[in-house]
Amino acid sequence: MIFKFLKFIIVGFSGMIVDFSITILLKEKLKVNRYISNSAGFTIAASSNYLFNRFWTFQSNNPKVLLEYSTFLIISLIGLIINNLVIYLFEKKLRFYFAKFLAIMVTSLWNFTANYYLNFTH
Repeated sequence: MIFKFLKFIIVGFSGMIVDFSITILLKEKLKVNRYISNSAGFTIAASSNYLFNRFWTFQSNNPKVLLEYSTFLIISLIGLIINNLVIYLFEKKLRFYFAKFLAIMVTSLWNFTANYYLNFTH
């Protein structure tokens, strides 16, 4: 489990780069609302993370890919709620991007645990 968690963190780090890149592009360059920008960055990163986690972290060979991906996205959407809540609670104290970083750390724990026990259980 620890080895899988480390792989999950590596995948998550690549997802964090995708997430921040999309968020910065939308929020700073295109002037989209910060929560919409955050949600878009998070969702795109979650989709790329699914692929890496399916094949590398959990080495899933589940033929029900659509169900597995849907479950991953539901877990990620719950994570997104947690993510936005943490940003909302800490943004004024820590500034947006520090709050976003904290939110990613909290959300990563949720996402790994839920995926480990509920989604990639084979």
